[in-house]
Amino acid sequence: MGLAVFVGCAFIAFGPAFALFTLTVAVDPLRIIILVAGSFFWLVSVLLGSLVWFVGVQLSDRGNPSLQSGLLVFGAAVSVLLQEAFRFANYKLLKKADQGLASISEDGRSPISLQQMAYVSGLAFGLISGAFSGVNILTDSLGPGIVGIHGDSPHFFITSAFLTMALVLLHTFWGVIFFDACERGKWLAGMGVVVSHLVTSALTFLCPWYETSLVPIYLLTAGTAAWAFSTAGGSVRTLQRCFTCKQKIDDRVVVYSALQAPSED
Repeated sequence: MGLAVFVGCAFIAFGPAFALFTLTVAVDPLRIIILVAGSFFWLVSVLLGSLVWFVGVQLSDRGNPSLQSGLLVFGAAVSVLLQEAFRFANYKLLKKADQGLASISEDGRSPISLQQMAYVSGLAFGLISGAFSGVNILTDSLGPGIVGIHGDSPHFFITSAFLTMALVLLHTFWGVIFFDACERGKWLAGMGVVVSHLVTSALTFLCPWYETSLVPIYLLTAGTAAWAFSTAGGSVRTLQRCFTCKQKIDDRVVVYSALQAPSED
């Protein structure tokens, strides 16, 4: 039973992320480099956030449970703010790298667009975040022991798996929106990413009502997905072409001179 729960929850939590990585990132070495760099930025941000929380615990009264709960919430908020600060630092680094790639290319253009960088960076944040939040829970699902035997929620593992999947997708969407906000100077959109990240983190504290937190988090995920889709240039027409497998027909007309052969491209 423990193995079945482990496999099922693992596929729920990381199945979509693994599919995105396999189909869109693993085929390009440059995207893999950006993925690793984004994961490193997230790790540094969580390290600093954990250090702030650890110092706060050491300087406080450990015998006061309400104070320790408040420090946990404070540490989570600081961690979220640090993650978004390092997302901005990652954007600045990738922006410099994009300019460098464009300067050494033959046609003067970068081999990867900023939107693609934003997507891969967001996916990196989501993958490493999901791994850190979900691996320990998946390990516990192997047993021994049964969740809910003392009156706790028996749906803890399945709820955690769906929550991990939502966080991976949210980080991917946040990356697209945040990079576009930095590129175009839309600071309200950037603040919207920070606020939605804080709200999502706050919803995870709805213990022991784990199932209740999934509803607002997935509503937020759906809204953020639509926002990121629109930010990336998507529209209802592109969705229709996607689901009907229709390609855009180039209606431009090129007139060649009788004295000049057409170019190869």
